[in-house]
Amino acid sequence: MKQRTPVAAMLAACVLLALPAAADDAAMPGTLEPVSTRGTAVFNWDLEQKRDGFRRMEALFPASTVAAASTPRALPAGPPLAAFEPGGSLAAELEAFLAQQHVAGLLVLHGGKLRLERYALGHSPADRWTSFSVAKSITSTLVGAAIRDGYIGSLDDDVTDYIETLQGSAYDGVTVRQLMTMTSGVAFDEDYSDPESDIMKLYGAPPPSDMDATVAFMRDMEREAEPGTLWRYKTPETNLAGVLVMNATGRSLSAYLAEEIWRPYGMELDATWLIDDIGNEQGGCCLQVGLRDYARFGQFILEGGVIDGEPVLPEGWLELATSSQADTGFPGGYGFQWWPLGDGTFQARGIFGQLIHIDPARELVVVISAAWPEANEQERRMAQIRFVGQIAAAIDADAERQTH
Repeated sequence: MKQRTPVAAMLAACVLLALPAAADDAAMPGTLEPVSTRGTAVFNWDLEQKRDGFRRMEALFPASTVAAASTPRALPAGPPLAAFEPGGSLAAELEAFLAQQHVAGLLVLHGGKLRLERYALGHSPADRWTSFSVAKSITSTLVGAAIRDGYIGSLDDDVTDYIETLQGSAYDGVTVRQLMTMTSGVAFDEDYSDPESDIMKLYGAPPPSDMDATVAFMRDMEREAEPGTLWRYKTPETNLAGVLVMNATGRSLSAYLAEEIWRPYGMELDATWLIDDIGNEQGGCCLQVGLRDYARFGQFILEGGVIDGEPVLPEGWLELATSSQADTGFPGGYGFQWWPLGDGTFQARGIFGQLIHIDPARELVVVISAAWPEANEQERRMAQIRFVGQIAAAIDADAERQTH
């Protein structure tokens, strides 16, 4: 029987990872074995394993490359945020936040200028760090680019027009818009704590040799609601969005991202994107990006998705993508793979504390790479939001002082 490779189990939700036999406390994930013979959850990695593994995923698993620019876009230094400088009013809060959140990297861009940058856990400007679901917001942006380029007709096209292997499934009649907002109505249980959940079955099943693994799994799922009527968070639906882009453009996600954004915007480091058993990048997860390039991507979005005066995205795309398009039961709702906060700001989020926060009114981008002890921690996420609020308040206070 065909066995699932470690990378296939890692991708998208990053549910299953193989860890080495624990010979001693210093054991690291550098000698991974196939999940089928020694499988465990990424959630069981300790801090040392996370700090090692999260910044070198492409050394552990097969990955494609997103080529960087030959000349990086400058991030000019701005005045340091006085409140967070040594002796400042928030200096102690900064140090406590970095420690409590297990932050590997924190960067603040304001008005396109670098105002705060900190590294820990062995991370550095020369390193990449894995995105987890922050990749969803990048895949969403590629959908917009493919519409702008004419590869995808519109958000109201049927998904099955682009992924023909889903025809005859519960995705019949589901639009690209509904896929982007996770309101397809297709049943899926993304409970990482339940070994019998759909997400665990998806990444534990033997992959087909001739079809994208997510397509093969999701075409057998049932419909639980009419399309457009029920929001349910489903990582595989962002994977399907990635397949849609690949089928429509005839390019891999890595190639299209490099062509549309990474090279023309001036990213400094090559990014990597983990690939599955047939070589497909998974739209829902697993980009490896440098901290400054995460910030550059946020700045690209802040600038309206325009590079050298040329729009990459359709007119009005970002207004839709970053505002509430689906009711989640939480303030702000859900956009096109972005998390609006209901106050004009919005975020790309990934498990274990990954974050890109964008505040258009303040021209503010905040990026965090982290290694939380647990994948989803509501208290730590709320602490992130509060800390971002402190950064915004410090910027407002600086601006107020400059006007007097």
